[in-house]
Amino acid sequence: MHKKIQQAQILMDALPYIKQFSKKTIVIKYGGAAQINPALKEKFAQDIVLLYLVGIKPVIVHGGGKKINALLDKLEVKSNFVDGLRVTDDQVMEVVEMVLSGSINKEITTLLNHHGAKAIGITGKDANFMHARPMDNGKYGLVGEITKIDKKSAQTSYS
Repeated sequence: MHKKIQQAQILMDALPYIKQFSKKTIVIKYGGAAQINPALKEKFAQDIVLLYLVGIKPVIVHGGGKKINALLDKLEVKSNFVDGLRVTDDQVMEVVEMVLSGSINKEITTLLNHHGAKAIGITGKDANFMHARPMDNGKYGLVGEITKIDKKSAQTSYS
């Protein structure tokens, strides 16, 4: 009984925030331990579905540095860092895209769909909705700064 009262109190405390952010799009960064710990993955998915069910539109942005490093090592592809950023050439970018788009993105959408969301995964290349230019005149290779987001394409993808 105590647990049910505690859960009701949590919902009551959350109600003003639910009202404030209902019908709003929020961006959530998903990375680190939450990507590798199975229990945290489940909690993450449940929390995202809850946000969706109360009328909030979550957009998940994810990284994947550890998995990228692991696949680069397995494929014996050299990669280095400058100022904490991976210098990304064509060969490294191919691996980065495989991991982020093909592995992690699909894992997230599968997990969310399993918990009742209607999740789709997109990349900046899909519908050409994101544009970027090289950072610091190409100092980091293909790493870029976003210059434009075509909101119309992005909204069509998840409307």
